[in-house]
Amino acid sequence: MKIASIVGARPQFVKAAPVSRAIREAAAAGRDIAEILVHTGQHYDGNMSDIFFEELGISAPNYNLGVGSASHGVQTGAMLAAIERVLEKERPDWVLIYGDTNSTLAGALAAAKMRLPIAHVEAGLRSYDRRMPEEINRIVADQLSTALFCPSRNAAANLRKEGIRDGVSIVGDVMAEALEYAVVRSMREAEEKPGSGEYGYVLATVHRAENTDDPARLRNILKALEAIGRIRPVVFPVHPRTKKMIAAAGWKPEAKGPEKSGARRAKTTAGAGIRFIDPVGYLEMARLESGAEMILTDSGGVQKEAYWLKVPCITLRDRTEWVETVASGWNVLAGTDTKKIIRAAENFTIPEKSAPLYGRGPKSAAPASRRIVDILLKS
Repeated sequence: MKIASIVGARPQFVKAAPVSRAIREAAAAGRDIAEILVHTGQHYDGNMSDIFFEELGISAPNYNLGVGSASHGVQTGAMLAAIERVLEKERPDWVLIYGDTNSTLAGALAAAKMRLPIAHVEAGLRSYDRRMPEEINRIVADQLSTALFCPSRNAAANLRKEGIRDGVSIVGDVMAEALEYAVVRSMREAEEKPGSGEYGYVLATVHRAENTDDPARLRNILKALEAIGRIRPVVFPVHPRTKKMIAAAGWKPEAKGPEKSGARRAKTTAGAGIRFIDPVGYLEMARLESGAEMILTDSGGVQKEAYWLKVPCITLRDRTEWVETVASGWNVLAGTDTKKIIRAAENFTIPEKSAPLYGRGPKSAAPASRRIVDILLKS
């Protein structure tokens, strides 16, 4: 069996790592399976791409399409054409897609038009906000997929609402495996906890278009981080696109001179309590997350990681697809209203209990990655 895995963005590298390892282990055990890894180039910066392959033990891509950044339509179209050429050459038995990026959508469309079966890891997630490009990508990918691997019962229920019942499996979340691997390795390698200090630190990440492309929303977030930073330092690894949009929004902190961020290899510029640092690799991010007193983010993956690490999370979005984290009390939706974000950070109450979420499938002790590979091999 030949599987073509389509990845292109930072979250997909994280999700693909455990599955790629499970495929290699199955092949080493004599099972008939092999992977062709296709990197679209959606994230092409070294800190956003290469370092993830190195740290997570992912084999070098068989194909790097080098698509790069562009508008949604241009980027997806370029990916679609390039992926189609690879699939025509390789003729895989399955096309494996991850998450909800433009790489996901392009992989699904290319495979569907060639009548190749599609397996979607992280199927069934819904924020029910179609203003989010990711929501459109999820819906289309799920409609086109033959095998749908859900991280939770709620995700499977979402698919049933849309009439999708065949090929649905609740396997758990592969990101739980990736985070466990990263935390163990990063703590073993760390000489000291990053960003640690007498009063701790808050970790912030902002990258979604709904926030970065709206100057008012972006400025509101930065004002909130600035206010929080007057009490506790805010460590902010800045996505390259976010950095560009911050400059375009005309936001400038009150300069205080350079400081150390506490994150290895990261260059910093500090002002008004926010320490801007370059993007970091997955191991470094896992260390920053595990050492933070609180996380403010618009990332879906970081919301889950905060829950698993039991770090309070403020989500800088109006809605989330990871509704279980909000129901648990470990995640608060604050949107982008400055005062609401500050109040959420000041008044966060840590829940007394926390149920296991997004771990292994409900009927198996096997990790999600192994369940995915076993289901594909039996298909």
